[in-house]
Amino acid sequence: MLHNTKTRRKPNIRISQSDYARLSALATTVAARNPVASDELLAELERARVVADGWVSAGTVRMGSTVTFKPDTGDRKTVTLVYPGEANISEGKVSILTPIGTALIGLSAGQSIMWTARDGRRHELLVLGVNHPTPEDDSPDRLAPSSAIAASL
Repeated sequence: MLHNTKTRRKPNIRISQSDYARLSALATTVAARNPVASDELLAELERARVVADGWVSAGTVRMGSTVTFKPDTGDRKTVTLVYPGEANISEGKVSILTPIGTALIGLSAGQSIMWTARDGRRHELLVLGVNHPTPEDDSPDRLAPSSAIAASL
């Protein structure tokens, strides 16, 4: 990964219409009690390309995705991106309202992003792979898992 002091352009991201609607509502709902998280999520949603449900590729991070990534701080990590009420760090369930959760949404395997932790430090991560659960509703945009793109990293 590149480490430099320049501000890097954020990668292109895609979000399904249903995730966009739910996440927009969530950001609006939490704005009064958590304005920083709300603003960060809204900024990501604003720059996202919103596509029809079913048109988000299998390798794209969306709500419920299990993501393997390599942070600039060390070994690869695997987390599941969830809504705040489901978050449990000991189970690897990371809330969309955390800085890393907001950074992950809409990324695809092979993309990297700079993000700012709650302590103000800047970090970079590289998405290695994305898997999706098979939901009860069988939404076509959530079915097929993608494989890790860089098993040797």
